[in-house]
Amino acid sequence: MERVPGVVFRDGPAGRRASVAGGPDVWEVVETVRGLAGDHDPSRLAKASGLPVRTVTVALDYYGYYPDEIDEQIAENEREAEEARAAWERRQRLA
Repeated sequence: MERVPGVVFRDGPAGRRASVAGGPDVWEVVETVRGLAGDHDPSRLAKASGLPVRTVTVALDYYGYYPDEIDEQIAENEREAEEARAAWERRQRLA
């Protein structure tokens, strides 16, 4: 929190995670920004993502220091989504 002002930590079912104070988790911002390939200007990223400039800036600053942590959270979210999709597809085949 000292290294990146504006970051807070929240506990939840997935464990402790970095979040922008009053906003989304850092991994959510980074995942959204990755979808806007090629642009690294926080103002343009904020406009394109619909997030406040400060939210984007704080999240990207945190990611700059702790990329492995955030990349792992994104990967875990993707794994869980894939498992849920596969379970749904198996259920659909039973109908």
